[in-house]
Amino acid sequence: MQSVLPSSLTETATSILPQRTHPMVTRTQTGNLKPKTFLSTRHPIPVCFLADLTAQPLKPSSYRQALRLPHWKTTMQAEMDALHANHTKTLVPKTPYMNLISSKWVFKVKTQPDGTIDRYKGLMARGFTQLLGLDYDETFSPVVQLGTIRLILNIDLSHGWRIRQLDVSNAFLHGNLHERVYLAQPPGFEDHAPPHHVYLLHKALYGLKQAPRAWYMKFINYIQQMGFTQCPYDQSLFYRQQGSGVLLLLIYIDDILLTGSSPSPIYAFITHLSSMFRMKDLGNVHYFFGL
Repeated sequence: MQSVLPSSLTETATSILPQRTHPMVTRTQTGNLKPKTFLSTRHPIPVCFLADLTAQPLKPSSYRQALRLPHWKTTMQAEMDALHANHTKTLVPKTPYMNLISSKWVFKVKTQPDGTIDRYKGLMARGFTQLLGLDYDETFSPVVQLGTIRLILNIDLSHGWRIRQLDVSNAFLHGNLHERVYLAQPPGFEDHAPPHHVYLLHKALYGLKQAPRAWYMKFINYIQQMGFTQCPYDQSLFYRQQGSGVLLLLIYIDDILLTGSSPSPIYAFITHLSSMFRMKDLGNVHYFFGL
């Protein structure tokens, strides 16, 4: 289409517009534009990308789909068995005065630093339906300081100490509850004998607002009975001195670093911990808190 502006106005507008002085030339100026490509059945995903997408197992979108997948069904049953083994709950009749908390299967895959699968995780309580002062109170749980981790690693390196990494299985299920918390039976695992009963929780469950604090209090009460002292500058660091030997313990939720001046007290204490909690000894530390 030809311009309808008079030639005088066109020349005036050209003189007013700023002139380009930058030496860079764009593809738009040269006309060297690549056509856009859209993903379709005619353009399959390259094999290299498919390898990354299929590296992780398929996460089910519902508990019904999960029950049809053997590894997820095994995971769900293992979580229910853990609730029973830890005496986490008791079935009680439902009343209209309860603040009933629902539960949800959240399917997650925990991986190792190298990308390999560590374990599957599933059940979680919907803690956002809890009421302050009724079924939860304090929720504080300390977080380890990055500077403390670096300090412990520096001490180990300078003295040539061994440092072990431990992982607590189902850590939150060990925390004792002091409030009356009622949970609906998990979907897919309802007890058919009393189908309208609910769980009265005696111990914490993932997703509850007070779960991290309950587990933390349970753990520090135990290790303080074992002779450990809490560091006043970092609530996640504990130490125990016996004669000329010393043990240092650093905890971040369910991950533990344990080191000391002698290997034998370290292994002895790991044995004591394993008798109280379900522990996994991950060997010498190689990855902790993003380091």
